[in-house]
Amino acid sequence: MGKWAVPSALVLLCLLSLVSNQDRKVQANADEGTVGSPKVEENIGAVPHGLQTDSDVVKRESESISSRSLRSNAEKFEFQAEVSRLMDILVNSLYSNKDIFLRELISNASDALDKIRFLSLTDKEVLGEGDAAKLEIQIKLDKEKKILSLRDKGIGMTREDLVKNLGTIAKSGTSAFVEKVQSSGDLNLIGQFGVGFYSVYLVADYVEVISKHNDDKQYVWESKADGAFAISEDTWNEPLGRGTEIRLHLRDEAQEYLEEYKLKELVKTYSEFINFPISIWASKEVDVEVPADEDDSGDEEETTDKTSSEEGEDEDAEKGEDEDTEKKPKKKTVKETTYEWELLNDVKAIWLRSPKDATDEEYIKFYHSLAKEFSADKPMAWSHFTAEGDVEFKAVLYVPPKAPHNLYDSYYKAKSNLKLYVRRVFISDEFDELLPKFLSFLKGIVDSDTLPLNVSREMLQAHSSLKTIKKKLIRKALDMIRKIAEEDPDESSGKDEKEVEKSVDDDDDEKKGQYTKFWNEFGKSIKLGIIEDASNRNRLSKLLRFESTKSDGKLTSLDKYISRMKSGQKDIFYITGTSKEQLEKSPFLERLKKKNYEVIFFTDPVDEYLMQYLMDYEGKQFQNVSKEGLKIGKDKKNKELKESFKKLTKWWKGALTTDKVDEVKISNRLDNTPCVVVTSKFGWSANMERIMQAQTLSDARKQSYMKGKRILEINPRHPIIQELRERVIKDPEDEGVKQTAQLIYQTALMESGFSLPDPKDFASRIYSSVQSSLNISPDATVEEEEDAEEAETETETKAGSGTSQG
Repeated sequence: MGKWAVPSALVLLCLLSLVSNQDRKVQANADEGTVGSPKVEENIGAVPHGLQTDSDVVKRESESISSRSLRSNAEKFEFQAEVSRLMDILVNSLYSNKDIFLRELISNASDALDKIRFLSLTDKEVLGEGDAAKLEIQIKLDKEKKILSLRDKGIGMTREDLVKNLGTIAKSGTSAFVEKVQSSGDLNLIGQFGVGFYSVYLVADYVEVISKHNDDKQYVWESKADGAFAISEDTWNEPLGRGTEIRLHLRDEAQEYLEEYKLKELVKTYSEFINFPISIWASKEVDVEVPADEDDSGDEEETTDKTSSEEGEDEDAEKGEDEDTEKKPKKKTVKETTYEWELLNDVKAIWLRSPKDATDEEYIKFYHSLAKEFSADKPMAWSHFTAEGDVEFKAVLYVPPKAPHNLYDSYYKAKSNLKLYVRRVFISDEFDELLPKFLSFLKGIVDSDTLPLNVSREMLQAHSSLKTIKKKLIRKALDMIRKIAEEDPDESSGKDEKEVEKSVDDDDDEKKGQYTKFWNEFGKSIKLGIIEDASNRNRLSKLLRFESTKSDGKLTSLDKYISRMKSGQKDIFYITGTSKEQLEKSPFLERLKKKNYEVIFFTDPVDEYLMQYLMDYEGKQFQNVSKEGLKIGKDKKNKELKESFKKLTKWWKGALTTDKVDEVKISNRLDNTPCVVVTSKFGWSANMERIMQAQTLSDARKQSYMKGKRILEINPRHPIIQELRERVIKDPEDEGVKQTAQLIYQTALMESGFSLPDPKDFASRIYSSVQSSLNISPDATVEEEEDAEEAETETETKAGSGTSQG
């Protein structure tokens, strides 16, 4: 028995050692498992236990994302050749306006929502219940992983749809866009060709599209824009229920799109009026009350205990204090970052509603949002209408309260203030073809269901709907402006002032003077419209305003002018110049004012150009009273006067040969002035000559062809002219008479608004006339002044010589 004791003990020790080693191996393996995750198997992302989201799934998914590689278990596809070319262009693009990618994604999301909404009209079950039934677009950021996600609850895509729509789209549009972008370099056209999705590769180098259609499982489409893409059944992401989520893994140079403010700005710019709510998962700091630190509360308890013991309070008192302490725990306020969905497109698309359902306050608010003007000024007017027929569109037009300070500085380079939407998707605000230049001051939107989405400038110019849209917009715009005048009490015509005052209520009081305000801000645009738009010239002429000899300092219209015309008056009289004050003193108005004819004052430089196009109005011809052809009734003595002054007019024309005077004749427009110089009917007026000479790049040689022939008209009733006639009859060769005639002509030339060709000659004649009137001899000369410098030199020379002699 004793000899077996030692071997038995040894065997037992060995067994115990083996068990201990095995336990240590097991523990080591367990420790090793907690330090590092096992290597991801080849079928990355395949989770055997359904849609679980435990830590292992998260790790596998993050590793797949970080590697930017396509999942090995996914089905691989090759992109269509044209799509590969397109993506190659986008990946290597230097195109500066990369912002368009978000516009395209939101546009596509809106289309998907439109489709499911349309299906729900006949089958309400397609929307589902709860959150799935909410038609919305959500944007989320992950700065740590550099991912931008956009999700919609639209119709979603089946596996077949993903292949067809995002990889092998069999359309000529892809090829057409590639050719277009290679020739023009404008990637902004991408949506026009139905390939707007690929704009994501302007900012991302890896893209995932997770989609769930009611008729299929949830799938993931992914691509690195390297000529291939993959599709696999999604068993690891959160179930979408229905719809599509696009995840963009942004490039390093596109990190600005991970900033909330940037995305908010893009949505406001491009997608503010999408007909579905667009929200972003936004962060904000809030003040939160939290319990004070334990150390602080511990100190307080010690102090309380110490005080209690010193005062000898009993246990009941201590319990009471403890209860009070529990009731009022110490707290402090700290900043805490919270996240919530923030709605970005809170301004509703007012043009989709009936004008009867929208209030003035809503239109004003919409204008401030549209124009980015948040002052207290209201727009002067607005027009909300729907056009139906071959071309259907909705529009809202506004007349701003003030003109931009540089409205006319670069008139022909100015961009339109009209925003174009197609099916509520913002396309551009640079389509000048929708409104003519003279209406570029208007602000507003046009939303068409007829135009193709993301239509380019070239396509728009050739589109058959353009002319119809433009024509209707112009008509509505002019009607809107005309309505400002009609509603302005100051514009009321044919009413007694007292009657007008009685009819003015509070609403009218607000509209009082509105058209004058409009004219002061935008009147030049109406004049430019008359010049540029022959088809609407008559409509625009009704909007024309001006002052006249009978308007008492107020603006008047052509209709009012015609209503005040004298019986038998066939022409509308006007005069051009630099200011009303100058024109009121013009000699051209003397006889007209005496006979009670009304004359229009045109004082804007553009008026000279305007009157070259506005030849007549309501059957009445326009007559510039500073040009030949003025007819003021019939003068029975005209023939006798012509014969009586025939010798003078003939002699005077000969004396003015060098001054290029075409004719000297009797005037029918003068009353107190001896003579004036008028121009031929189709030549430049004196005011137009002055305007053209002031042009920076004017050519004097070319201007000579446009200058009107000058005609000297004399007043046969004026004593100076009568005396001059007598002296010419007496001695036509008298030099003094010739000098006087020349001086009278130069004075008339200047008074008529012309520039003197030789101001020095004119001044010399004036001084000679003054000298004669003062009875100073023509031979009198100016006294010679002693040269001060020579006198000083001589004095210095003498002083110097005296010093040297000394």
